Amino acid sequence: MIITKTPRLIIRNWRDDDLELMHVINSDEKVMAFFPFRRNREESRILMDLLRQMIDRTGFGFYALERISDGRTIGFAGLAKTDLEPVLPKGSVEIGWRLASEFWGEGYATEAARALLRMGFEERGLEEIVSFAVFNNIRSTAVMKRIGLKADPSRDFNHPNVPDTHSAFQPHVFYSITKTQWQAAQ
Repeated sequence: MIITKTPRLIIRNWRDDDLELMHVINSDEKVMAFFPFRRNREESRILMDLLRQMIDRTGFGFYALERISDGRTIGFAGLAKTDLEPVLPKGSVEIGWRLASEFWGEGYATEAARALLRMGFEERGLEEIVSFAVFNNIRSTAVMKRIGLKADPSRDFNHPNVPDTHSAFQPHVFYSITKTQWQAAQ
């Protein structure tokens, strides 16, 4: 199922043949530098299946990114309902991305995220889209800034799902954009 397209990407639901890429992403030390754990192949399969089911059920989730030029799956990006009460109100929608490191620096995350913002505001009727990352994840926050999200330090938080054994990954910065702000920038 195709969710949307950009000039260089097809944003779609997951297929069985995406498992290798999902494992590469979730086991790569560079990609997962700001996450407390890596996933083995079976854990990656379980995650991919959960994402696929979430998309089928709700239309929201983290979608596979397929490069049009060669059909390679390069990562994922999406709009997902968050479950971080009381940090974020119920119904909050997060935008996020994760690409295999060999595809970094080509603008794919920014391209996909811009298309997802448009979809979220124009097609899904969202009023606000949020994003957050470990405070020193400069690559991710740079994408947030490029797509127009604004930092809101009053909403920074310690991620409740990050274990104390990885306390360096708990502090998260918060970014958001409202539909009105997005429309004004278009």
